[in-house]
Amino acid sequence: MNPHEIARSNLHIMWFANFFVNSSMTMVLPFLSLYINTFGNFSERYVQHWSGLTFGVTFVSAFIFSPIWGKIGDRYGRKRILIISGLGMGLSILLMGFVHSVWHLFILRFFMGFFSGFISMSQAFVSTQTPKEIAGRVLGTLQTGTITGALLGPIMGGVLADALGYSTTFKWTSISIFISALLVTLTKEYRIKDKKETKAIRSSRELIKHIAHNPILLTTLLISALIQIAHFSIQPILSLYVTELHGTVNIAFYSGIAFSIAGLGNLMMSRNWGKIADKYGYVKILIILLFAAGLFYMPGAIVTSLWQLIIIRFLLGIALGGILPVQIAYLRQEAPVAVQGEVIGYNTSLRFFGNIIGPLLGGTISGYFGFPAVFISTSTLLLLTGFVLLAAVHRYQTPAKSSI
Repeated sequence: MNPHEIARSNLHIMWFANFFVNSSMTMVLPFLSLYINTFGNFSERYVQHWSGLTFGVTFVSAFIFSPIWGKIGDRYGRKRILIISGLGMGLSILLMGFVHSVWHLFILRFFMGFFSGFISMSQAFVSTQTPKEIAGRVLGTLQTGTITGALLGPIMGGVLADALGYSTTFKWTSISIFISALLVTLTKEYRIKDKKETKAIRSSRELIKHIAHNPILLTTLLISALIQIAHFSIQPILSLYVTELHGTVNIAFYSGIAFSIAGLGNLMMSRNWGKIADKYGYVKILIILLFAAGLFYMPGAIVTSLWQLIIIRFLLGIALGGILPVQIAYLRQEAPVAVQGEVIGYNTSLRFFGNIIGPLLGGTISGYFGFPAVFISTSTLLLLTGFVLLAAVHRYQTPAKSSI
């Protein structure tokens, strides 16, 4: 089997592995608070408080460990780290099915965060086997597996929880992640050699120095946190906003539509944005997508019906669908192959940081200024992010390299 066939086989395998991992991780989210409520006779405020903590603590540990796993993968092989990550997450979720205390669940969610770098490591694994000129298309294809899992996971989790109960659902969910680890064993690891990389980066200090001396690369990494802050700021209040627009009739169903419709737009355009960016330039398309996402968010502040909100969420999903694969493709272009796992680890860590800050910011803004203010602030943040990247390109990119 030649390298091209190996890379194509690995992409197909990792697509299914990402699908199983992301569907499994999102399966338990719809009933996490309900599961906590089964541990005792708690007040509604207590359940809401601990639901937020147990949900967010995974991002905290993942924020800390993502670059570490990336560095280890660069040195000892990403296939091994993917297997370890899958086994670690699978074991964590399996044990969650046996807990009888919110503290035990909290600790296991924190422990799961240690191994939550599977998706980002798979991106590095596929990226280093992909020629730069088609990185956007390939990584966009890989992203569709993650998105499909995120779309179907909550639905499958809800069905399993109703049929089998919460604890049994955790146990069955872990099987999907163990399958992902098993799938990784079928891949073959190799890396494309980049002849232009004349000087090896041997330490994290050298890598950070390399990033610091490339302002566009640095800006691209930093905006990962801003994008996630903007995206996640709406999550805590979306169901409440749907209730305000539509009323309480079938609120869970309509809230689910409002959540998932963005994922549908994301799924439809992820690969296409990657192909477009391969042709016209990653930074150029990334800037366009940031401005588009900011403009699509803004009308959410003035909608008067649920269906208007759903249309806006769909358009937003179309724009957001291209940001991650285009961003990773740019990192594939600019970061040395030998340290791409660590670079993507930094990118993932910043995304997890945004996941932590976003819900806190959105909840605070909505509490003081109302739901429309969240849409306005989120839109402003995305537009500002686009301007920051545009300014970095015009200031630091040479005319010969400029794609703007």
